[in-house]
Amino acid sequence: MKKTSKKRPIALEKRFQVRAELSNFQLAKAKSALRLQIYARGKKVGELQVGRGSLYWWGHYRKLEKRIAWGRFADMLNQLAYGSTS
Repeated sequence: MKKTSKKRPIALEKRFQVRAELSNFQLAKAKSALRLQIYARGKKVGELQVGRGSLYWWGHYRKLEKRIAWGRFADMLNQLAYGSTS
């Protein structure tokens, strides 16, 4: 009779950490946004601000943000997820 050994679960290293800041509880109001600070292995990758009209992205060492409209953002995600639709 063989004894079955229980395998230990593999401990996964956390690669990314996201910190959130909400400037206004109701995103329906003007000047309200969700700001996400994104870290990879303890180092800041960038910051993403999600608002009603668009997204803003700041890379780690960038001083100026890059504005991305919601329509363009949807196109970018579709391209990444599904590839070229030409």
